[in-house]
Amino acid sequence: MRRALAAPPDRASCRPMTLPTKSQVLQWIADNPAKTSKRDIAKAFGIKGGERIDLKRLLREMEDEGHLSKRKKSFDDPNRLPPVSVLTVTGVDADGDLYLAPHDWRGDAPEPRVLYVPAERDPALAAGDRVLARLTEIGGEDHSHEGRLIRRLATGPKRLLGIYRSGGEGGRLIPVGKGDDREWRIPAGATGGARDGELVEAEQSGPKGRMGLPQAKVVTRLGDPGAARSVSLIAIHEHGLRDDFPDDVIEEAAAAEPVTELGMRTDLRDLPLITIDPSDARDHDDAVCALPDDDPKNAGGHVLWVAIADVAHYVRPGSALDREARERGNSTYFPDRVVPMLPDALSGDLCSLHEGVDRPCIAVRMQLAPDGEKIGHRFVRGLMRSPASLHYEEVQAAIYGEVSDRVAPHLDGLCVLWSAYGTLRQARARREPLDLDLPERRIVLDADGTVTSVAFKDRLDAHRLIEEAMILANVAAAETLEGGPLLFRVHEEPPEDKLDSLRETAEASGFKLGKGQVLRPAQLNRLLRDAADTELSELISMATLRSMQQAYYAPRNFGHFGLALRAYAHFTSPIRRYADLIVHRALIAKHGWGDDGLSAWDIEHLERTGEVISAAERRSMMAERDTNDRYLAAFLADKVGAEFQGRVTGVQGFGAFVQLAETGADGLIPVRSLGAEYFRYDRDEQTLTGSESGLVIGMGQPVTVRLAEVVPVTGGLTLELLSVDGAAVKRAKGGGRKPSRGRGKPKSRLRKVKRRR
Repeated sequence: MRRALAAPPDRASCRPMTLPTKSQVLQWIADNPAKTSKRDIAKAFGIKGGERIDLKRLLREMEDEGHLSKRKKSFDDPNRLPPVSVLTVTGVDADGDLYLAPHDWRGDAPEPRVLYVPAERDPALAAGDRVLARLTEIGGEDHSHEGRLIRRLATGPKRLLGIYRSGGEGGRLIPVGKGDDREWRIPAGATGGARDGELVEAEQSGPKGRMGLPQAKVVTRLGDPGAARSVSLIAIHEHGLRDDFPDDVIEEAAAAEPVTELGMRTDLRDLPLITIDPSDARDHDDAVCALPDDDPKNAGGHVLWVAIADVAHYVRPGSALDREARERGNSTYFPDRVVPMLPDALSGDLCSLHEGVDRPCIAVRMQLAPDGEKIGHRFVRGLMRSPASLHYEEVQAAIYGEVSDRVAPHLDGLCVLWSAYGTLRQARARREPLDLDLPERRIVLDADGTVTSVAFKDRLDAHRLIEEAMILANVAAAETLEGGPLLFRVHEEPPEDKLDSLRETAEASGFKLGKGQVLRPAQLNRLLRDAADTELSELISMATLRSMQQAYYAPRNFGHFGLALRAYAHFTSPIRRYADLIVHRALIAKHGWGDDGLSAWDIEHLERTGEVISAAERRSMMAERDTNDRYLAAFLADKVGAEFQGRVTGVQGFGAFVQLAETGADGLIPVRSLGAEYFRYDRDEQTLTGSESGLVIGMGQPVTVRLAEVVPVTGGLTLELLSVDGAAVKRAKGGGRKPSRGRGKPKSRLRKVKRRR
């Protein structure tokens, strides 16, 4: 009869003993999680010789019963986490704490919840990341363990968007992303019920074999890729945008109530605060009005009011709405839909400054001198009622004498607003922000989502009026909050290497950009004006744009180079930008307007919040750009073979990128389509030069191209070059010896031109 042991013996007293009980094995594994192999267990209980067979049988029995989980040559208690574990980041709770979950939980007990305890130098983690962490069991009510990062193993599994093609055993995924032509194998059990030709979202599920394709599994079926409404859907999934709100976020938004009592708010309902937006706008988060200043010390000046929806009243720090808005960072706008930062119950209703209804707001009263300089400002938390929601086009028409019945009752107020704008233009001219006015495309869809027209948007004075008012309000917010917790909108000056490149391009074009002095936007404006009436105007504009840094959000103020402003913060669009909500909370906290100002968590995590929403902004920009490219490709699909005018906007070793003049669509002239000769790529000059023909293709050149191929699902256009600078292209027949890449530098295609003043 075997004798039961009260506890495993220590190493010094080990001697041949009988088999332990199952509970004793489990207790040993719990106490010694680093020693869980069969050899460790045998040594701990002094099991030798033939009894090893009995131990093996016992462990197999415990594994079959689910008490143990065998991993390679060791055994774990599946209901306990080892002290060093692989975990997956699950997300952030209401208090801003990050939680982890076991990557491969196989126990019968509920999955343990692990609180992540970050160290000062730990990298930022995001939902889906896998980490190796050292765990401490604490047995708390909210979480059972605390985890400290050893290292991040990988970000979340790669997501793929593509067309599913069925095959004999499973199928294949053909990605729809530009430049991604690698196919993926979908095993038979991982198709998710997808049908041949369907658009699907898949997830990487395994590496590729030596001779095979990488492996993936279908996670979402998205339907017909050719459907017009699939275009933006592709971008939403491809860029990981959050297009569905969680239930708790919807519930919070639905439970919100309109503000009907004035309370401690300032009554602004008698001010003629009108909203001026695009004709198809669904939300209205800013309203403006101007009055003659009655201060005798400021004769001829104006008082400009800018009122912004009080989103902070509804989106409280740490709420489900707040967490979701922070992750989204901003709203994303497509031709056929909007992916909003906030649910429609707020963005389209309670937070929107609709005509004729009371709405809470945070407003700034700015005193303007006759020359447009802001000589004072103050913020209030108020209640307003907009007398009118007008469109840019009807305001523009009224300013120039065509007054509609809708606008007529508000014409006097618009005239004063227009007068104030005139002074703001004077102040802008003195400040000289960067004047890089780039055209914006407008894609018009019919009810089915099919593109009916593509054109460049008109840049109206009514747009500029609202833009100048918003810029000044943002400046007032930054000045008021500077020195306290705040997210600035930062746009740093161009780095020296990019300036050198711009300077070289300018000098080769016959223009000049000074060196050895502090760069100001005014200097770049002079360069742009010098080039404005020449054939190289677009080349200089594109080179200037490429020299710019990308703007971002940060709690430290490095100024805004492009706007030529010392301090700048986003205050005017809290419905669609989380940065503005942070600024509103900072104003609330500074003025003591309520308990919904910046929280301690907000302040502690300002830098990380800036990183999160800056990344979200870049995601949205790429998604919007890719969607426009796909819509443009669909619009041009029946025009294959047609000829178009365009300009070269980029040069690489594999070909030249061209923007078509009529639509703004971008296409590629592959170098292989230029004939049999070798084309040398000069990275510094940004040119391709033919070895036999001497043909030079470079930035900014006017070209005539033929549309050779369109792939709407990727937005790809392939072009054939017909002429450069008005001269027809003659292709080499081949047979010529291709020179080595190291031979000779081609002459620059940029020629000296007379500068125009």
